[in-house]
Amino acid sequence: MAGGSLITKIKKAFDELIQLGLVNPKPVKFFGAQATGCSPISTAIKQSSHEIEPQRPATIARSLAIGNPADGHYAIKAIHGSGGWSEDVSDAEIVNSIQLLARSEGIFTETAGGVTVGTARKLIRQDRILPEETTVLCITGNGLKTTDALAGKFETEAPIAPRLREFELLLERKLSSSGVSAFSGQAPALRPSADIPGVSVEA
Repeated sequence: MAGGSLITKIKKAFDELIQLGLVNPKPVKFFGAQATGCSPISTAIKQSSHEIEPQRPATIARSLAIGNPADGHYAIKAIHGSGGWSEDVSDAEIVNSIQLLARSEGIFTETAGGVTVGTARKLIRQDRILPEETTVLCITGNGLKTTDALAGKFETEAPIAPRLREFELLLERKLSSSGVSAFSGQAPALRPSADIPGVSVEA
């Protein structure tokens, strides 16, 4: 959550789909996710307060760094009213969660997506999200927007000439080193994430 607008709009959409008879009514919980370095909504919820105390942002999740969220009160209402909760994660947890999502699902997300995944892991450990429940994480940003967050985490690849054959040779070397033939049609298997049971990801 940044300004609190998106979660309230998703809640509004769910309610309208039910009112129109397009989906069957069923209980849906809404959970909020923020970076610890800018978590005014999450802090208010965890303190059982409806008052938001503005914060000075200090997080790598810059797209979520709104210290005085305009729709924060509506976000709190949507979360509390649904029986949900909110959590926040540190910058280190954000980076770790970006890497987890890339390894387990093949999705490269920006720092905001790392906040979402990291928060989901916390909520699962707290038994607020249960493995047998269907949970959807909204991953809305591409990782290419915030590559600086991963600086120093991986070896830098040597540049290649902008030629298709150069790319094919690089691909062959990479796949052969992992025991996969480049042109066999066999794709490396993605390891299912044991850390996020029962969670589906919408990119």
